[in-house]
Amino acid sequence: MDTTTSTSASVGRITILEEKIRTSAIPADLREKVLQIVQQLQLSSTSEATMVNWDQAEKYINLVVRLPWSTITTDNLDLVRTKALFDKNHYGMNQIKERIIEYLAVLKLQKQQNTPSSVRSPRAPILCFVGLVGTGKTTLAYSIAEAMGRKFIRIPFGGMGSPLDLRGQSRVHPDAEPGQVIKALVRAQSRNPVVLLDEVDRVAETARADIMGVLVELLDPEQNFAFTDHYLDYPFDLSQVLFVATANNTRHIATAVLDRLEPIQMPSYTDEEKIVIGRDYVFPKEINNCGLTVQQLTIDESIWPTIVRPLGFDAGIRTLERTINGICRKVAKAIVEGKLQSIVLTSQNIKEYLPQYQSSV
Repeated sequence: MDTTTSTSASVGRITILEEKIRTSAIPADLREKVLQIVQQLQLSSTSEATMVNWDQAEKYINLVVRLPWSTITTDNLDLVRTKALFDKNHYGMNQIKERIIEYLAVLKLQKQQNTPSSVRSPRAPILCFVGLVGTGKTTLAYSIAEAMGRKFIRIPFGGMGSPLDLRGQSRVHPDAEPGQVIKALVRAQSRNPVVLLDEVDRVAETARADIMGVLVELLDPEQNFAFTDHYLDYPFDLSQVLFVATANNTRHIATAVLDRLEPIQMPSYTDEEKIVIGRDYVFPKEINNCGLTVQQLTIDESIWPTIVRPLGFDAGIRTLERTINGICRKVAKAIVEGKLQSIVLTSQNIKEYLPQYQSSV
């Protein structure tokens, strides 16, 4: 590429960057900062080292202009609708549902009393659902976001090995990236999403103390209004984010973090509850997922106990979901192969359609 062509391309890239900056809702002081970066690019040569700087500068500016500095979704705090939605998505757990509705009721009263939405009581804890795998922790967080009409973003903590995963890395490093929190806001395109901090107890042991330190800052309303990501290098207001956490247990969560959480114990499901969940919640969903209709597959009421307890007691419903999915897949295969058009599963034929791990039933 000759010098004239290279210069023309650089001018085009600068024009695009300036237009992005001009049309975005960046804070004034940050706008000045990124415009200075653009001016430095204008004065630079076309050397190979400068091309690297170009890429890094464009990456940073594109992040800045994509962040939702002023975009906020409108909350839906209709408690009757919320209760109906929870009852539709989750069977039982009445005390937990009631606690979440109380939480939303407080938010509604704060809005009615013209309390700024960015203000949260210093002692208002973050809900943390604690329980075994498959007890509904993550799906409850989804339902909170759905009920409020907010965007939902999940940040997985399982195996997280560095606080930089949350806080980002300084741009002095060639391969620097923003942290998971800033990336979540870019994906949500909203300043007030529901952010699920999933399995906060499962971070790597070697980095636990440092990660817990970042969590304290994220969850503390006295600090999170000016959360600074190392890559962004500018404070971002997280006070309107609704954080929800999950954990398998609280033993590996730092005391300072627990002080800002309200652990809510998720109950284990009884066989009777699993029958209702499997029949009324999981089965209709899996029929639809496998392309079947209710006319093609019917399960006799008497065999649900066999389906919900294939390998002994399981606190959650993951095994139940896999079992029902396996049944639906086998029926779908038989229909596609022309072996049947519809079927009613009974005690006489259920063994043919149970997944392989249940062959001993």
